[in-house]
Amino acid sequence: MAAITKDTLIGDILDLDPSSASFFMEMGMLCVSCPAARGETLEQACMVHAIDPDEIVQKLNERLAAASKK
Repeated sequence: MAAITKDTLIGDILDLDPSSASFFMEMGMLCVSCPAARGETLEQACMVHAIDPDEIVQKLNERLAAASKK
């Protein structure tokens, strides 16, 4: 399993875990459905939305770890 970092592209995260789109939307990051957002890093998207990227990295990695155990 690949670990998500602040430098991971939104598109790569969505490819790893398509259900993460709903997670992003719950955080107020509605732009994940925009094709241009796929090329943004997680850190760039968090900066635009005033969200702590370290917190999101941790939560996304927890989601991926839990999904891989299923």
